[in-house]
Amino acid sequence: MAINRGLIVLLLLGFFLATSALFMVDEREHALKLRFGEIVDSDIESGLHFKIPIVNTVTFYPRRMLTITNPQELFLTFEKKNLIVDFFVKWRIEDVAAYYRATGGDEIIAAQRMLEIVKDGIRAEFAKRTVPEVVSAERRELMDGMLRAAQGEAERFGIDVVDVRVKRIEFSEEVSESVFNRMRQERARTAAELRAEGAENAELIRADADRQRTVIIAEAYRDAEKIRGAGDAEAAQIYAQAFEQNPEFFSFYRSIQAYQRSLGQGNDVLVLDADSEFLQYFNQSRPGR
Repeated sequence: MAINRGLIVLLLLGFFLATSALFMVDEREHALKLRFGEIVDSDIESGLHFKIPIVNTVTFYPRRMLTITNPQELFLTFEKKNLIVDFFVKWRIEDVAAYYRATGGDEIIAAQRMLEIVKDGIRAEFAKRTVPEVVSAERRELMDGMLRAAQGEAERFGIDVVDVRVKRIEFSEEVSESVFNRMRQERARTAAELRAEGAENAELIRADADRQRTVIIAEAYRDAEKIRGAGDAEAAQIYAQAFEQNPEFFSFYRSIQAYQRSLGQGNDVLVLDADSEFLQYFNQSRPGR
């Protein structure tokens, strides 16, 4: 019975030693083999591996991409204006040995160092640009500059910075008022330019319309005079033909027209000699003649 118990203990001890000597590395992990805290192997592929129990320890770190977010923080622009910036960093462990030496394998320490690196890059980039350049015109160039700066600094920690993104940029209260005033002035200037341009165009249109009106009236008067002249000529021709056909009747008709235009016009007074040729048809109409 005692022999069986001893065998069981030996078997358990052997199983413990065997399991302690073996470790599995997943494809999604970095593995670092240490001997009393000193790095023995940092280039361990995925699969089953051997270690010396008690002497060797193995620590695991993620291969996946990690994200660090930063709360809003103030940064100064070229004009010494404060901007509130909210950003995040995408990173992953590239050299696990350098990462362990720089941070002791602590992700919190690594995140803090990463944040400081990125903040320094943001400060440097913002300090070279004005507010409009930061928020709009040179946004892509600014992001690329921050990413390059962060990548260069983080490389010595065994970290690969994949991306740095500014999620939001807000103005502090005094900057907001300054920007809004500038925007108001810019809009007012643009509105004044548009109004002046509109007034100028209106004057040009009005002048062109007046010119066209004058031309149209002149052409219409010219055409009317031509038509009137043609009508007068045709009327004169008709009168002439009528006169040739019956001169006596034509003379009588023209005298009647002259009477109509000259006599009976309100309070007008016409003084003529009774024997005047103008009244010849009136004289002929007297009784007994």
